[in-house]
Amino acid sequence: MEREDTGNWTLEQKEEKSIDVLKNALERFDGRIATTFTGGKDSLTVLHLLKRVGDGKVKVPVLNLDTTVKFRKVIEFRDHMAREWDLDLVIATNHEGLKKINIAVDHEECCLVMKAQAIDMAMEKHEWKALVTGVRWDEQPARITEEYFSERPGHTRVQPILHFSELDIWSYIDKYQLPYCELYDQGYRSLGCEPCTVKSVRPRGDGPEREGRAQEKEQIMAQLRDLGYF
Repeated sequence: MEREDTGNWTLEQKEEKSIDVLKNALERFDGRIATTFTGGKDSLTVLHLLKRVGDGKVKVPVLNLDTTVKFRKVIEFRDHMAREWDLDLVIATNHEGLKKINIAVDHEECCLVMKAQAIDMAMEKHEWKALVTGVRWDEQPARITEEYFSERPGHTRVQPILHFSELDIWSYIDKYQLPYCELYDQGYRSLGCEPCTVKSVRPRGDGPEREGRAQEKEQIMAQLRDLGYF
């Protein structure tokens, strides 16, 4: 199917598209779908969209991957939102995998074990058939070909905000007065694990959004996504 040209859409049109994708997914995978929440701005936007679709309640389980090296402020914000929005929070950690790696040293191995494998384990344990993520086209070159419904081994990835830009996300957060992790006000534009994330040197919307992430990992993002990374 030919991709729609969303470049000139208003924020409201982009919201409508995202809501349509989510409604479709909820109907298609009724009772067998979860969403992700990293504590970051993109998955926060997805959570709020799900809340709108659910008449004020996020009605699906919310998966958070705890790699054990997340920013303390991110964990605090995750837990705050779980309380405030009454989320069915499912925290997944690959404890067995953690014993076999040097955390945050080999980026490919670390992301494979603590993220991709942890996702697969959670999907199998809870018998989910679809997982909603906050992936966006403009965030990383390896994501530019993604589709709203992307088939992966054993499940479907639902990606309702692909057409949002970084600035769209902040416009949405401002429009609905959403709380967000305070690290974004301290110079971070993209939040990963603490050992692999530094502050950005440029403001929002200027240059690569993920310039503060470990660049060794960014260079192999296509391979990581093939292995199950977001």
